Amino acid sequence: MRRFIFICISFIIWVGCASHPVVNPHLPEPGKVKKGYALSTENVFPYMWYRKGLTDKSEIGFRVGLPIYGSGIDYSRVVYQKENKWDMINLAWSVNPNFNMDATYYKFKTKKGNDGFLKSRWTGIRGMFIQNGITNHTSNRLGILMGFQGNPRWGMEFGYFHDPTSMPITQLFNPKWDPTAEGISKRFEDKPMKDSATGFPSEYSRLTGLHISVFFDLDASSSKAVDSVS
Repeated sequence: MRRFIFICISFIIWVGCASHPVVNPHLPEPGKVKKGYALSTENVFPYMWYRKGLTDKSEIGFRVGLPIYGSGIDYSRVVYQKENKWDMINLAWSVNPNFNMDATYYKFKTKKGNDGFLKSRWTGIRGMFIQNGITNHTSNRLGILMGFQGNPRWGMEFGYFHDPTSMPITQLFNPKWDPTAEGISKRFEDKPMKDSATGFPSEYSRLTGLHISVFFDLDASSSKAVDSVS
């Protein structure tokens, strides 16, 4: 029984290796607040998110997860805007057992739908630094992401961020990859895909670089009600 409880607690704390913010799919507005919750592959439990516009160019965001996983803070800054397109830089720091920092360059584009909602889609390039992973090593990752929000209630973002020191990019889809196999470069030998103590994916694992997030806006229903009254 004790072993089972230990495994459950370890899974909750260590199942993932990084956390990422939920960004605002629309331009920031001074004083405007958005809040909701999100589900992601990086977190066992949903986490709450809160964003507030500081100016028409910048915004700050907070996340609170359970027990602490998924918690963090981030800052967004619009660096270019033309009509319905804009570029934005987001810097994020995640407070979890595997502290990680993100730097992401986003490109957004919006289009008004038949229902009047401003639909948004975006792409991004993200650099990710895991300071202290499951095996107590660091991991530097780089990759791309895509996202969309087609209605006011929810949106989605997905991507992959690769650590080139963990495995060759050509082996990304090879399920039999083994860094200790004969003929493999020695520089990969000390980059295990799993933690030997728990069997969970390490900071070098492909699963650590996988990012799928579905976020929900808790203000969507109230905004819709206000619009219908007006």
